[in-house]
Amino acid sequence: MDLQDQLKKLFPDHHFDESKEFSSTPEKELFMQDDPIICKYEKKGRNGKPVTILENYNGAEEDLKQLAKEIKSKLGVGGSAKDGIIVIQGNYRDKIMDILKEKGFYVKRAGG
Repeated sequence: MDLQDQLKKLFPDHHFDESKEFSSTPEKELFMQDDPIICKYEKKGRNGKPVTILENYNGAEEDLKQLAKEIKSKLGVGGSAKDGIIVIQGNYRDKIMDILKEKGFYVKRAGG
């Protein structure tokens, strides 16, 4: 029994609009840009640790932070986002590029 059936059972007199779908977490749409997001890897990185860096995002700072949060949670890693740059701990360049392409971004790989 799905949620729609349960609600009908609890509230038999209420008219439900069945064309609407229920979503547990509504996703805010991110700013999409024409320029590519540059994805590069630094072996020495920040404080001597390897990092993956995403540059050239032109959207709002809030969108940048939301995008960084989604990437970090999908990969299960740490990182930060500020001043148009997302820094992800570790070498996840290929996985990050796949995630961004799924979201509709144009991504360009920089470096080796």
